[in-house]
Amino acid sequence: MDFLRPASWEDALAAKAEHPTAVPIAGGTDVMVEINFDHRRPEYLLDLNRIGELYEWQAGDRDVRLGAAVPYTQIMDHLRAELPGLALASHTVGSPQIRNRGSVGGNLGAASPAGDAHPALLAAGADVEVASVRGTRLIPVEEFYTGVKRNALEPDELIRAVHIRKADGPQAFSKVGTRNAMVIAVCAFGLALHPETRTVRTGIGSAAPTPVRARAAEDFLQAALTEGGFWDSGRIITPSVARQFAQLAAGACNPIDDVRGSAEYRRHAVAVMARRTLGWTWDAYRGNERSASCA
Repeated sequence: MDFLRPASWEDALAAKAEHPTAVPIAGGTDVMVEINFDHRRPEYLLDLNRIGELYEWQAGDRDVRLGAAVPYTQIMDHLRAELPGLALASHTVGSPQIRNRGSVGGNLGAASPAGDAHPALLAAGADVEVASVRGTRLIPVEEFYTGVKRNALEPDELIRAVHIRKADGPQAFSKVGTRNAMVIAVCAFGLALHPETRTVRTGIGSAAPTPVRARAAEDFLQAALTEGGFWDSGRIITPSVARQFAQLAAGACNPIDDVRGSAEYRRHAVAVMARRTLGWTWDAYRGNERSASCA
């Protein structure tokens, strides 16, 4: 196994073009586990740790551009207001040591359906910035996942950054695991309210071959909130609306039975999480509206 250690982003792209099978490594929280258990034995490892721009982020008017190697702890400490759903998801990633090294870019590269960042990215709305010596392109996050642990990267491409919409309303993240910490998700659910556009976005993890959005649930809730005048009145969402939203969210799942949980349990858990996250986010929205009206 050869170890490639480029000193700049341009050198990294050149190395990836010359060695398309090279496996990128920054935090190494997924790659080193696979190597240590002999699940993967790449010919080349492409070390990205010397490329400082991958550890930087910039907050614009609409988006946060998050470098591919920004660790979860930095999101938790510095981007909680801009990216609340992702900050919540970051808290559930592994141990403090893993959160200090692991990154959203690594989660995307691994493309595991159980990756904790995926539901939050889907719910917030994000684009993945990828690059090669041929140029740069943006991939909508829902199009990035192409199968179990497969993504839309071409062999010569690397993930450079993720462009994530800044929160304009409450966001929530919920995860079910077989224990309270350091656990792979049995299933996970992210929800974001976008009052500016009066839309709702969701993200489901570990309940289908790829992370997915519950689009039918989103469409139903958006219509219910608008037609029922909930956005303007701030009224409590009726139980029937919450139940229907939860059922439609569960219907978006295509889970499997495995050692962590059955398909039936995953569908049930997603329905419960959908209903609870809707309650949490809507309570926060109503509270924000009341505060604004009293200001």
